[in-house]
Order: sequence, then C-alpha cells, then structure tokens
Amino acid sequence: MSGPAEESFLAAVKPLVDAIGGEMLPPDEAGRDDVVLAWEGADVVAVRLPQLADSLDHILTAMERRQGRPLADLDRRTKQEVVRALEARGAFAVRHGVETVASALGVSRFTVYNYLNREKGT
Repeated sequence: MSGPAEESFLAAVKPLVDAIGGEMLPPDEAGRDDVVLAWEGADVVAVRLPQLADSLDHILTAMERRQGRPLADLDRRTKQEVVRALEARGAFAVRHGVETVASALGVSRFTVYNYLNREKGT
C-alpha cells in the first residue's frame, strides 16, 4: 500500500470484510480461493473468505450485538424473525446450521424447524 487513495479504499472495504468474518491480506499472499480487490488498476488487497460455518457464527454474533442481548433472551416472535432472516441468508444450507441456530436461540431443533415451516405455510 502506498498512497492515500489505497488507504481510503482499505478503510472503506474493512467494515464489509469484518461483517462477513473475512481476513484482509497483502495481494501477493492470496491463495487460490481468496478474492483479490483492485483499485485504479492495481491489486490492493486480498480477502480471505471464512468457511460457511464460521460465517454463521459471525452472523449470529452480529445479530446478538444488534439486539443488544443474547439471542436466547429474545421473545418468541423476535426469535421467529431471526430464523426468517437467517433463512434468507442461507444459514440452514450450512452443515449443522439448524443445530447452531437452535443453540444460539436457546430452543430445540424441532422449534427451529417449526419456525421454518410456519413461514412456508403463510
């Protein structure tokens, strides 16, 4: 990194990378699965994306932060909204996604499936 434009670019990208649980690396350290971002024709940063299961944990932590309390402390209606939001983000396509979400919400897997089925029935 050399100039203020690149530093501004990095500052702009960092919140997004943090939100997805990614890692920023120098472009020359990029692996095959990393995403290299260029700015004004030059490679500026490589982003290492998290594994899907790590992303789900990161999403749950962010949701807790937004709610201002543990997800398990939410009322039933809010937990249903959380499940709906997680389904929209593909959380249940991740191996053990239902179990991970159920644990975070302090409910059973059966309850999570009920929340999912309730949404599909409405």
